[in-house]
Amino acid sequence: MADTTTNLLPVNGATLATDPRVLEAARAIGARHGVDYTNDETVGALLTERRRAMGATQRGWLAWTGGLTLTAGVVLPFTTTAMPENGVRPALVASGVLVVLGVSALIALCVRWRRELTHPALTGYREVLGVARAHGLPLTHVPVWLEGRTADGRGKGWAPIPQYPSVPPFAGDPHQVPASTAHSAGVPPKPAAVTQYEEMADTGGWHDETGCLLLLVGLVGAGWAWGEEVPAAYGLLVLVPLAIAVWLAGRRQGSRKQALREQAEAYVRTLTAAQAAGAPVPELSPALRALLEPKE
Repeated sequence: MADTTTNLLPVNGATLATDPRVLEAARAIGARHGVDYTNDETVGALLTERRRAMGATQRGWLAWTGGLTLTAGVVLPFTTTAMPENGVRPALVASGVLVVLGVSALIALCVRWRRELTHPALTGYREVLGVARAHGLPLTHVPVWLEGRTADGRGKGWAPIPQYPSVPPFAGDPHQVPASTAHSAGVPPKPAAVTQYEEMADTGGWHDETGCLLLLVGLVGAGWAWGEEVPAAYGLLVLVPLAIAVWLAGRRQGSRKQALREQAEAYVRTLTAAQAAGAPVPELSPALRALLEPKE
């Protein structure tokens, strides 16, 4: 995944400016937290900085120390069978100490990670996203790390976007929107190949397992026919070419999906460039949002 796609913001200043009420709220929230949430460059730098800080916390010395110490404490009791009798008790005591130290380190790691996740600047930005969503403004995507969700995006997360009561869409004078926020670029239409990728992004993945199963059944059947002298069982050999056909079908589907994925990634990069030029970007589909998550 190209790094340019990670620069796509959940919402940009041009989108916020389409509703003066949201723009005013974003500025008020920004004043409280000392961040201009209507400035795309500022927000982009903020998200990059905080994501890296959270990643560094997860990979820091506390993670290594806690994981290794806890593992050692759990494994140590299983080695006492090879120890002299007078060494078992000290080993068990040492195991308990290691477990306590490991758990303590992991708890401290969790506390530090939560502190990074609830950084005031991020808390303010989540408020802005909540206000935008309540006013019906589209959020292109919400990174899983921003809400403290797991990598697969499941769960509500440790710091979800606040939910505010829905507000009717802005129906005022369009001239109330500041002229300085007018965007100079438009969002390109979605190519047909991207739509095809969205439709098949979650398909496939079963060909390898099915092919292996068919091959195994065919070979086992042939072995049974030969060993037990049951000629009819040789008929199961027909599953071998069927397994090969399934593998080839999976390979063709995988190649097609990869080609479509590359076009989908190019489209997301185009959206990123359009947003950087000031164009409001609509909400992305789950398949396209998945392309934005960094593979670290």
